[in-house]
Amino acid sequence: MATFLKRKATVVALAALSLTLAGGGFAAAAHPAAKAPAEVGQPGVRQADQQPPVTAAETRAAKAALNATLAAPAPGLVAWAVVSSNGTLLQHSPNVVSAKKFSPSVQGQFAGQYQVTLDYAVNLKGLHATIGSNDAANVPPAGEVSVSPRYLIPNAVFVQTRSSSGGYADRPFHLLIAN
Repeated sequence: MATFLKRKATVVALAALSLTLAGGGFAAAAHPAAKAPAEVGQPGVRQADQQPPVTAAETRAAKAALNATLAAPAPGLVAWAVVSSNGTLLQHSPNVVSAKKFSPSVQGQFAGQYQVTLDYAVNLKGLHATIGSNDAANVPPAGEVSVSPRYLIPNAVFVQTRSSSGGYADRPFHLLIAN
């Protein structure tokens, strides 16, 4: 009987805590003027979301990387890369072959667009990226990042970085490919 009451008391305490937190969340949402000005405004209008066209040179380089494969990391392991805002591959695991930044001066390419090529197919793998740096201060700039498989290149990923307002912007990032 004592065990039953102890469990029931725990459940009641957790329920009361969650209701208290939910009530506080609703109260904070009811007063948007209390938020900082940056949180109140809406992000800017986003540009069209599309990857740059694939060139013949990119296709040849990707095929060469696939042919020179070491071996894909075993299931449960990861491949990773740290890429600077200018597209330089700063640090990486052995399966990462190259990184490049697309040039905003070329038609269909915008600032903040990158391609990271590996030596095995990653189009069906788990992809994760975050804004980050490896400079001495170790303070990453503000911004957003998204990652997806590269269009028509199975062993590459496409990374898009943006400013906090949603505009295209060059940002350093860390990439993780889960196998």
